[in-house]
Amino acid sequence: MAFLVTSVEASQSMSCNGWLVGEGDSPVLLLQKCGEPIYRQSVCVPMLQLGWVVTPYRGGGPAAILANQCVPMEEWTYDRGQGAFFGIVRIYNGTIESVRDGDRNR
Repeated sequence: MAFLVTSVEASQSMSCNGWLVGEGDSPVLLLQKCGEPIYRQSVCVPMLQLGWVVTPYRGGGPAAILANQCVPMEEWTYDRGQGAFFGIVRIYNGTIESVRDGDRNR
């Protein structure tokens, strides 16, 4: 069975100490440019995945199915200073999958 993982979030980057990090960068690069996050957590992200099912009792070859699957990822939260939005970096399979703004730091 093969799966295709898709994401509906727009690509964004985060500025740290004059450097930009974003989708496709490694966590090592993120740590070098931004330092340690203030919080790390494991999350389960529901994603629509395409799968192929082969059944020997049905003629005509494999059948395609779409299903929401839980994809385990890590989220790192960065404090960007008083009055700024927290930076939320989602890491999947050894690369940055997405960057987004969190709540505003008060």
